[in-house]
Amino acid sequence: MTPFDSDLRPAPAGRPSLAVGLRNRVHRSEALRGYLLLSPALAVLGVAIIAPLILLIVMSTWSMSGFDMLMTPGLGNYAIIASDPIYAALLGRSLKIAAIATAATVLLSYPVAYFVAFHVHRHKMLWLILLTLPFWTSYLMRIFAWRVVLGYEGVINSALMSLGLIEAPMQVFLYSQTAVTIALAHAWAAFAILPIYVSLEKIDKSYLEAAADLGDNAARRFWRITLPLSLPGVVAAFFLMFIPTVGDYVTAAMLGGPDGMMVGNLIQAQFGPINDWPMGAALALVMTLAVAVAGLAFLLLTRMIRR
Repeated sequence: MTPFDSDLRPAPAGRPSLAVGLRNRVHRSEALRGYLLLSPALAVLGVAIIAPLILLIVMSTWSMSGFDMLMTPGLGNYAIIASDPIYAALLGRSLKIAAIATAATVLLSYPVAYFVAFHVHRHKMLWLILLTLPFWTSYLMRIFAWRVVLGYEGVINSALMSLGLIEAPMQVFLYSQTAVTIALAHAWAAFAILPIYVSLEKIDKSYLEAAADLGDNAARRFWRITLPLSLPGVVAAFFLMFIPTVGDYVTAAMLGGPDGMMVGNLIQAQFGPINDWPMGAALALVMTLAVAVAGLAFLLLTRMIRR
């Protein structure tokens, strides 16, 4: 054997190092690669969502004595929420307003998204930009605009009086649950249109062509193919709008009045002028639980429809 033959000998068998083994395992496992890519986002979520949620849970068990916060664990705040009907009434009103606004917005947004996805063949990006045009202005500016439209001497009352339909301005438009519902539906419309549009745009048009060749008319093609395949976008639109509107307090404060007050206004007051942070934390957690239950019920309903 020459000295050069030693270079041709195989490396001695041995256990790979821990780093090499971990690297090989990551390369072999698609799930581990996915979690590795998600790790920065998961870290941000842990810091920005989980940590404040834990803080709210802990704080909700505390209590107030005058201006002093007592850090003694207890369920007194939850007992007050359960015993006082005003909290249940505000929570029920918030869920009702958010549900009506969400349902109306999704129903009105679906035809718009359908038209852009199936009937607009040129300049789709321009249409999408026009749909998001209201978001180019401040949220508060849009709320003030609705006050001008719905006010006692606003656009609607002035138009009705000029047409001779009413003799004096009506006070039913502004400072009511209807005003809050209309403003919320307008403010979050793009958040309903865009996910529905994306879901419709991804539908394979060959399915519709095959159904047409088999004799299905437009209505049957919609109910059997388009609507079921676009349900993920409808579900996304529901959650993107329903979750923030339940806790909205700016719109209710500016347009709702006493009849349109929502649970978000009470939570804001607890953390603001009332200065009862434990009660505010307990109300926020109760509202979060109610939204989770409503969202789960909606998911179950959509699954039943798809079956």
